[in-house]
Amino acid sequence: MAFLKTILIILLVYYLLKILARWFAPKIFSYAAKKTEERFRENFGGFSQQTQTNEEKVGDVIIDKKPSKKPSSSKKVGEYIEFEELD
Repeated sequence: MAFLKTILIILLVYYLLKILARWFAPKIFSYAAKKTEERFRENFGGFSQQTQTNEEKVGDVIIDKKPSKKPSSSKKVGEYIEFEELD
């Protein structure tokens, strides 16, 4: 008889948790999504401000860094060694 009561209590708790999960899971997930979106906007909000300033200067040429003019290296690094197969 005690075994039957234990099985019934386990089933009752299982179905009760299942029903509660159906009711509250969407609310919990939407709350988590909103918080994640807020953190994302806080972290990456600066990028939208940079694009707005760039849009105001359409047509202007801006050079951030002068390219360095290094002579192309034409000196040989090593010798070419030709190997022959021996039979």
